[in-house]
Amino acid sequence: MKYFIGLTILTLAVSTAFGAEEPEKRIRESATVLSEIMATKEKSIPEDLLEKARCVGVVPDLKRAGFVVGAKYGKGIVVCRASGGLGWSAPSTIRIEGGSVGLQIGAGETDLVFIVMNDQGIDKLMKDKFTVGADVSAMAGPVGRSANAETDAMMHAEILAYSRARGVFAGASLEGATLRPDQDDNRALYGHAITQAEILRGETKPPAAARPLYVELNRYAPTRNSARHR
Repeated sequence: MKYFIGLTILTLAVSTAFGAEEPEKRIRESATVLSEIMATKEKSIPEDLLEKARCVGVVPDLKRAGFVVGAKYGKGIVVCRASGGLGWSAPSTIRIEGGSVGLQIGAGETDLVFIVMNDQGIDKLMKDKFTVGADVSAMAGPVGRSANAETDAMMHAEILAYSRARGVFAGASLEGATLRPDQDDNRALYGHAITQAEILRGETKPPAAARPLYVELNRYAPTRNSARHR
């Protein structure tokens, strides 16, 4: 009996370790995407917007087949600023389904970045799922060093979205897309069932794989406790 219990525990531990590999890889890829996009300077996400962003999401390698309505076409991560701006939360893994990504349809693999700008947008992230356009307002984000010249309407959007395909980076439409937490991947990543709200509120320790992501975020959107993630 003891042998069986021990074997069961060992099997679960091994399964969890291997199960975490895929979401950890996605976190590292998200850091690379953000680094490459911000390195383009004149064609990057405006740094003044990133500094104001409450949450940042990255979905590497959306697939062309995903643009069929209802098909699952992307997995990524999202992090939010902790209360008081003292640091970034652990990453929550997400799925994006349906809708479209602006003018990048048919371009093959596409990287998606979105930034949540206010409390209303954060509230939507805490739910099981939300649909862009129906539950939350989103606009194609401006590109360049600064967004100071942009309209008030854009600055009041709950989410600003961007996509990159074949080296072209631009604002993107997410109209009709549904975002939801990937509960299975979060369970594999953290070793137990955990809600997206618990993760984004800073109630769990970030995995080691998130360190490169924090380095990039703190480079362009520093928090009051940036040194915590360096």
